[in-house]
Amino acid sequence: MKKYSRIFVIVMDSLGIGEAKDANKFHQVGDVSDEGANTFKHICDNYPGTLYIPTLESLGIGDIDDLKGVKSNLDHKNSYCVRLNEASNGKDTMTGHWEMMGVLTTKPFQTFTDTGFPKELIDALEEKTGHKVIGNCAASGTEILRKLGEEQIKNDSLIVYTSSDSVLQICGHEKYLGLDKLYKYCEIARELCMKPEWFVGRVIARPYVGETSDTFKRTSNRHDYAVSPSGETAMDILKANNYTVSCVGKINDIFNGVGVTETVHTSSNSDGMVKTIDIAKSKDFKEGLCFVNLVEFDSEYGHRRNVIGYGKAIETFDKELKDLINNLKDDDLLMITADHGNDPTWAGTDHTREKVPLIIYSKSITNGQKLDDRDSFGDIGATILENFNLKPSEKMIGKVIKEVF
Repeated sequence: MKKYSRIFVIVMDSLGIGEAKDANKFHQVGDVSDEGANTFKHICDNYPGTLYIPTLESLGIGDIDDLKGVKSNLDHKNSYCVRLNEASNGKDTMTGHWEMMGVLTTKPFQTFTDTGFPKELIDALEEKTGHKVIGNCAASGTEILRKLGEEQIKNDSLIVYTSSDSVLQICGHEKYLGLDKLYKYCEIARELCMKPEWFVGRVIARPYVGETSDTFKRTSNRHDYAVSPSGETAMDILKANNYTVSCVGKINDIFNGVGVTETVHTSSNSDGMVKTIDIAKSKDFKEGLCFVNLVEFDSEYGHRRNVIGYGKAIETFDKELKDLINNLKDDDLLMITADHGNDPTWAGTDHTREKVPLIIYSKSITNGQKLDDRDSFGDIGATILENFNLKPSEKMIGKVIKEVF
């Protein structure tokens, strides 16, 4: 018999907690190694005063690393805490999330952060769309809009840009270019980017409105064109056995809709937590997985190297986490983790290869403690399947965290 009826997995996107055991093999711009990176610790070290996170503290976050101002060795009988190393070859969003659900990625997704996309790809995109491409660099969506939005409207061009993820983004005005055309051009880009030499994990349509650089604003009509996971996932197995797989935030996009039974889009971390709490309260969600991604930690603060903003976001999440816990049932299980690091004190603006925290909480856990570091994010998916008496497929990775049962 299953011990937990509902499992909530919340990904604090990019909130790593110390260099991975192979961090020296991963690098930033200028060939700076990720060895020594520690997103959580360096935020605590550089935050004015002390980071106020009483909920995470009470769950044992201070037991798995030395975090300034965060107490350790507290009695947290209802929660286990542990750090997970990543087994896959990469440090991007898709690789991390896929591994949580049992998929091992051996060949990392390509990024074009330093160079922009190859001329051959841009030429092919211009030929097939009939529009000149401008931009072709790594940038934040808001910055590139301010810089190139007026030119895009005036010349009927396409703004193409990337980030530290494996992604090609196309930005166009909803009124002057039109959503239908923007989506069509992204489909063309997706087809082009299936070639091995140009392969990226996601193509994203980034529509915006406004008339001047001061008034441009991205809209909620974003659309992702992703690739599906390279193997069967724990989500697939849950869905095939008629369990709910409810996805909040960009989880649906990361998995290209595969293994998903329902999805809820979000506009911010806080919106994601509000919607997760609504799901926890819902009488319709009886059995299965609620999988949540809170992207702003990464997109708004990690990549922008904003220590204070990142710290404040963690404090806000901590308050919202308490509200979620208050709405959990006795037979609910909560897992709080991350998908990679993004140390805001580190060189460059790329993700950092780090271990990730995993806090496991339930009112029915009575022997909570710190556990030894583990070797794969896939232990999350393996533990979920074990709870529902389901077997992983032969190629899936991850070991059951037996203490949970």
